[in-house]
Amino acid sequence: MKPPHAVARLRTARIARSVKPFRARGGSQQPHCAGCRLILSHCMCHLEPRVPTRAGVCLLMADIEALKPSNTGWLIADVVPDTFAFGWARTEVDPALLALLADPQWLPVLVFPGEFAPAERVMTHAPQPVADGDDADGSSGGVASGKRLLFVLLDATWAEARKMFRKSPYLDKLPILSLEPEQVSRYRLRRSRRDDHFCTAEVAAMCLEQGGDALAASMLGAYLDVYSHHYLQAKNQRPALTDTPAHVAVHAAAALAAALRENQSPSAL
Repeated sequence: MKPPHAVARLRTARIARSVKPFRARGGSQQPHCAGCRLILSHCMCHLEPRVPTRAGVCLLMADIEALKPSNTGWLIADVVPDTFAFGWARTEVDPALLALLADPQWLPVLVFPGEFAPAERVMTHAPQPVADGDDADGSSGGVASGKRLLFVLLDATWAEARKMFRKSPYLDKLPILSLEPEQVSRYRLRRSRRDDHFCTAEVAAMCLEQGGDALAASMLGAYLDVYSHHYLQAKNQRPALTDTPAHVAVHAAAALAAALRENQSPSAL
């Protein structure tokens, strides 16, 4: 069995602090898989979604997000090897989070709508890698050689995310990536009144695409669709299909990722 990723570990720690069991609204009381959080009949742990990435993702999660079966930060951690997850609290901050943000190997970028921040902090496209010396004055906004992008995402409801943004002074010095997507959200596991509100996995996929991790972005989008299908089929007491376009896309991305890991040309597959 694979070791638990960052979101799974955060979930375990949050459960340990709970004084009563967490019950998701409308959730099934049947046994759930510890690996994918779905009921056992709809388990999708046989999929291999992990893809090598240049970038990392740091999830700053509202109190009970890691406990929700519909949380998509879990899917990001399934796909992106360097995913970090921390619980958010107004009065304290995890020292490990501060250490991560200060780690010189990373260039942290906070992903949030630019309308809520000073214009000088906001960019609409992720920085791109540049060679040593090519951006000595920082004029291009690129990522210096040796550094990796770290997308910092506030994993919460919109109301909670705005509160986290306002009351986290350690985030105030980070540049802000303000995404301007042309598509509407396809997320179906929670209701939103607005089509321009995206779930955390959708936001991460857009970030990865901008950061040059196109394969991981494609995998994450397809993996989200597969999870949504299994989740909703289980909720409606219907069997999960295994040959949807999203399933096919996940398997194709996994094959490409395996080829990359073995230093093979994807065209040889």
